[in-house]
Amino acid sequence: MLDTGFSDSRLPHEGVLAILAPSDGAPSALYTQVDAATGGALSRAARAADFSFAAKASCVVLAPGAGLERVVLVGLGPREGIDARVAEQAGGSVVSALGKVTARAAVVLDTLPGDLAAHVALGAVLGAYRFDSYRTIWREGEAWKLEGLEFLSIDAPGATAAWAGLSAVARGVLLCRDLVNEPANMLRPDTFEARITKLRDLGVEVEVLDREAMHALGFGALLGVGQGSSVPPRTVIMRWNGGTEGEAPVAFIGKGVTFDSGGISIKPAAGMEEMKTDMGGAAAVVGTIAALAGRKARVNAVGVVGLVENMLSGDAQRPGDVVRTASGQTIEVLNTDAEGRLVLADVLWYAQDRFKPRFMVDLATLTGAIVVSLGTERAGLFSNDDALAQQLATTGEGVGDRLWRMPMCASYLELLRSDIADLKNIGGRAGGSITAAKFLECFVNKVPWAHLDIAGTAFANKASACVPKGATGFGVRLLDALVREHYEG
Repeated sequence: MLDTGFSDSRLPHEGVLAILAPSDGAPSALYTQVDAATGGALSRAARAADFSFAAKASCVVLAPGAGLERVVLVGLGPREGIDARVAEQAGGSVVSALGKVTARAAVVLDTLPGDLAAHVALGAVLGAYRFDSYRTIWREGEAWKLEGLEFLSIDAPGATAAWAGLSAVARGVLLCRDLVNEPANMLRPDTFEARITKLRDLGVEVEVLDREAMHALGFGALLGVGQGSSVPPRTVIMRWNGGTEGEAPVAFIGKGVTFDSGGISIKPAAGMEEMKTDMGGAAAVVGTIAALAGRKARVNAVGVVGLVENMLSGDAQRPGDVVRTASGQTIEVLNTDAEGRLVLADVLWYAQDRFKPRFMVDLATLTGAIVVSLGTERAGLFSNDDALAQQLATTGEGVGDRLWRMPMCASYLELLRSDIADLKNIGGRAGGSITAAKFLECFVNKVPWAHLDIAGTAFANKASACVPKGATGFGVRLLDALVREHYEG
């Protein structure tokens, strides 16, 4: 993670500098000082580039003088519109401009209060993330150099205090990204379990249900998905007990299919490598619990993830098989590539039955149909509870993990009726994300519940200011903010 620190505003005399400023009002004190020290180089460069400190805009000034190697000007837009999101975008712009040119730099934030300065740091940390674990060869100018930023703030103590909580959330997001970016041969159910057990260092209680334990609990749906793999599945339970003793927890459930070949209903070869990301929901739950524990959230929270590989072998589940779930309901498996809902069926039932939570939110890269519906800008939100759905939707807008609520009419359930079992695991091509959600609803037992289909948002094929290409960490900030704003304390 990018090294960060906050100190009082002062004029640096060497190195690389970034200056963040709004587009209206008098220039900031440090901008004026630097401009004067460089003989007006900043003002001349801004005029030449027609740069006006508009939001998301930047301007690089090379060798401006006064001992500085370069100065990056970053716009914040009008003062009245500067909020946490704008600050984060600006932080991402800083690292985008400096990431490959210097190891360390100073960032001038003398127009922002401490809380917004901390959000600039958050955007910088998220934007600076790179997954380079397996790279050994770099082309000229390609390697990432930036290691740390010093933020020069008019309220360094306030920024430092705000950063204490945000940095824990950032670590949760980066943990989620790391997990999703890992290749499937490096992150199988057993190694995923090992990664999760490291949360014990944060005070999280971690419990593992192996194949025998799940068999005893009747996890026929989850075990059926994993029966073709040489690595047995497991369910991992994480508990953060930061709230009042005995108070019902909030519960987060994640689909953790570490690789999805489709099973006997095998996927096409083109793009199958992307199925290493089919554990994005579980990764988001792990990152969320890490964030809550890292900032010592005053809440009782439980995370439950079902970890499994969907592979082919002589033992693999067949289309037409019938499995019995932990709830006692039976499922006719018509398509082995509709496996995530089978994993969640048992895990959702187990979570509500054992922990009696205040609510449950599950996250899953569940359907391609949601990508057709919503693209990559928003995740699908399905819920049996209007209040919870509204909290999630509003919170998502605030942190940038945006959702769109989808319908869940009772008539969709009729599409899932089987001739030989209680349910079938697919309901046809039309409304595929909705029938998948209706299937899951059969296993929540009327607990307030929301399902987030993150198939379009868990992985980015192009970079943005705070999200490099690859795993996004979608869901961690959303769930952390949901807890902080509505359920903590």
